[in-house]
Amino acid sequence: MSSTSPSERTSLLPNGDGRNLSESDNSFLHRTSALLKAEGETSHYDSFMFFVFGSWVNVLLVFVPMSVIAHKLDWDAALRFSFSFLAIVPLASLLGTATDQMSAKLGQTLAGLLNASFGNAVEIIVGIAALMQDQIVIVQNSLLGSILSNILLVLGCSFLAAGMKFKESNFQVTAAQASSSLMTLACITLIIPAAYNSVKPPVETLLTNPLSVNPGVIDPERWSGLLIISRGTAVLLLGVYVAYLYFQLKSHAYLFQADTENQEEEEPRMNIVAASISLLLVTIITAFCADYLVASIEEFADRYHIPKPFIGLILLPIVGNAAEHVTSIWMALKGQMELTIGICVGSSIQIAAFVVPLLVVIGWISHHELTLFFANFETIAFFASVFLVNTLIQDGKSNYMEGLMLLTLYLVIALAFWVS
Repeated sequence: MSSTSPSERTSLLPNGDGRNLSESDNSFLHRTSALLKAEGETSHYDSFMFFVFGSWVNVLLVFVPMSVIAHKLDWDAALRFSFSFLAIVPLASLLGTATDQMSAKLGQTLAGLLNASFGNAVEIIVGIAALMQDQIVIVQNSLLGSILSNILLVLGCSFLAAGMKFKESNFQVTAAQASSSLMTLACITLIIPAAYNSVKPPVETLLTNPLSVNPGVIDPERWSGLLIISRGTAVLLLGVYVAYLYFQLKSHAYLFQADTENQEEEEPRMNIVAASISLLLVTIITAFCADYLVASIEEFADRYHIPKPFIGLILLPIVGNAAEHVTSIWMALKGQMELTIGICVGSSIQIAAFVVPLLVVIGWISHHELTLFFANFETIAFFASVFLVNTLIQDGKSNYMEGLMLLTLYLVIALAFWVS
């Protein structure tokens, strides 16, 4: 763009009479442009430049075309898995950026709905891709792994990081307890199908791996019961989640408001049109990369002797939650523990009460029989994790020792799934 001032050049824009604009008219245009910029309007060019070059992690976008090439040329499973794995890291970050930029332009209610829909877009996309390929084990493990990653790994790292800087951190107890109570409800809904399967008298012998359940393994009567319980529970959980959004955004919004007295509010760096286009494009690209990733998991796991549960519960969630890891720890270091709790526990609630039921309903519609029946080991690990988190946040305070406890439990679970 030229730096010549309006008075030093001849305007080429005609006015209504067909004459060139005068200097005063031209000055009016510049004042209007300055006013729009002052009101937070950002050009499309600046918006997309910020979107693409706003983070160092976007360097990994080079793996997006590499993932496509590796898949099309049928390279080794390790390369296909690794390229798709690394490609999703910046895509997850970009999805979060586009969602945040749109949320900043929308009202509180619309922003909440947008975050509910796209806050865990990677988990939804990977889950749908695996579901369409009948990889039920991967769907269940990746979703459960995302919950455990948020409430143990991310929250644990945040507590530990904050504890290294502050002797003790405080947060709003009532909001944290409301969130943890909903997590407990979601945990119970996963226990009930497992309990039903345990007490129901078996007609046929189960295989050694309960996660591989299907109508050919469990007798039709018990399988039908599991489907009814799972689908009915999924609908109820979606209803509870809608009520929770109203509770969080409207009726009891004051409980979830962070202390922003000493915090500067950041202005949006993207306009609404650029953010919408970016969100759509990245969602489509992520869908392809997720499909390639899921398609390579089985061969990768078999060839290199890596347990599939470990891939689903540990590796995939780390990719999907990469952006949340950084944001949560950064907020904790700034003393914004309400935001940290909101990111970690809130994201887990989105998965447990929104994403999991949503995928059950999608499977119901698409005739892929996904249930809420997890194996006993996964169910116990989930229950133990929720129990520990609820215990630690009851007093509204955190320290580095509590973060160490959460990380220890996460590493123990990871070790257990590595040898499973």
